[in-house]
Amino acid sequence: MTEKKNLLGNGLGMVTHNKRYIVWFWLLSIALAAIGTVGLRESAHTILDHSLYAQKLTHGFDLSVYIELMIRPEFGPMTTTTLPAVYSAVVFFLAMALFLPGIIAGYASTYRLPREDFFRACGRNLWRFIRILIISGFIMGIVAGILFGINGAIAKKAGASTNEVLPFELRMIGLGVIFLIMTTLRIWFDLAETDTVLNDQKAVRKSIAAGFRHTFRGLGRLLGSYIVAAIVAVILLWAGLWIWSHAVSPESILGAFAVSQLMLLLLLIPRFWQRSVAVSYWKQYMVAPVVPVQPIAQVTPAPVTPELPPVSPTPTPAPTA
Repeated sequence: MTEKKNLLGNGLGMVTHNKRYIVWFWLLSIALAAIGTVGLRESAHTILDHSLYAQKLTHGFDLSVYIELMIRPEFGPMTTTTLPAVYSAVVFFLAMALFLPGIIAGYASTYRLPREDFFRACGRNLWRFIRILIISGFIMGIVAGILFGINGAIAKKAGASTNEVLPFELRMIGLGVIFLIMTTLRIWFDLAETDTVLNDQKAVRKSIAAGFRHTFRGLGRLLGSYIVAAIVAVILLWAGLWIWSHAVSPESILGAFAVSQLMLLLLLIPRFWQRSVAVSYWKQYMVAPVVPVQPIAQVTPAPVTPELPPVSPTPTPAPTA
């Protein structure tokens, strides 16, 4: 019988033993961010290098100056600044779909996963993951649209009441409910992706069905673990913004860069932690039980003694007179 472990603790252990995955994605995000902002940098340099407005952006951040900068004719069309960012976001999305199967396999492994096995898992599950992402995006998009529509209608209906605070309260409650429902859907597809990789499931519909069953079977444990990881992410974000605003001077570009990148690196931990929770749940509750094969006992047959025919007694000769 497999010992059931705490999902959060076991998942955090997987993350700490595979810290290199977080560092890799952090470096990838830095490289893609540098590529995605090249258009904005080039357009801004043509103006700020010859303008005193640069002081209002380097010694702080003036939103009105930034908006005025973007609408100036010499800044160029918006496509020159937005398209590189869009392309970088698409590349990052594809990188997640490509490398996530290897990360899941690494989390489930009891040893350091070799590089060959990592990329083998990535290549084998790429098309499977794309299919799951398409299905999940379709379902989650429809559900989110319906939920936000209902939430807006309820808040609008409450606006006719005499209680001025009621629409805001109902909207916040609705957002909380939407967060819980969308997190549940995310757990569903995280389990489906985990089952696809670890069970080597070619038919993704079977993994999606298994993920759906187990999402509601272990909803309390899974949803609680995901919420805890999300709360940790909020705390890290708040702490990073507080340090940025109170400990970094506005003119310190190096300090702002260091704090922002450290914050982004730490924010990757809760995201990978949630993935490791799904892997931990799969290993404890979704893996097919292994039935030990008992050897068949060898029965030694008892020796058979052949039955001999009965021996007739030899007649005794009669005495002679």
